[in-house]
Amino acid sequence: MRHRRDGRHLSRTWEHRRALLRNLVTELFRHERIETSVAKAKEARRLAERMITFAKRGDLAARRHVARFVFDETVTKKLFDTIAPWYAARNGGLHPDHPHPPPPRRRGGDGPLRTGEEQGADGRREEGAEAATAVAKDATTKGKGKKAKGEEAEEARRPRRRRALPRPPRPRRRPRLRRRPRLRRPPRPSR
Repeated sequence: MRHRRDGRHLSRTWEHRRALLRNLVTELFRHERIETSVAKAKEARRLAERMITFAKRGDLAARRHVARFVFDETVTKKLFDTIAPWYAARNGGLHPDHPHPPPPRRRGGDGPLRTGEEQGADGRREEGAEAATAVAKDATTKGKGKKAKGEEAEEARRPRRRRALPRPPRPRRRPRLRRRPRLRRPPRPSR
């Protein structure tokens, strides 16, 4: 029974699992978006929310605690200076990880993928989108016939979707051969 055994093992030793999750959380804070398997995303979300809670505290002990966990010094600074203020008003549910509409599958192992993304303060993403469209409008008026700089930047930010490969047909199973019933030996005569 797994009573009081928290978390997923992810088929790794605890050293490997800890390093994997530290890498995932560090890259989530660095790029503000990661794409990984469902189980890894759920585990990384738990740790990322803990790190954000420490960053919201903002004292020296919290900064040292986060610095021991996150691999990169610049990511720690970004977490405390940029990311923590986004979540100042929220008390929980900091990282909803979005399942893709029909979940795309990993190319090799065919496992379902999940996207973990930073959810900043209300309107942060919309303000960025409005600024990009304003830049695109300015660029289209200047350069006619060419792609606008804003459009190129938007295309560069947008992740490319891989085409789903069709699944190969399953091989047909051969019919099972019936076993002959085993012959039972007659009982031994008693003496």
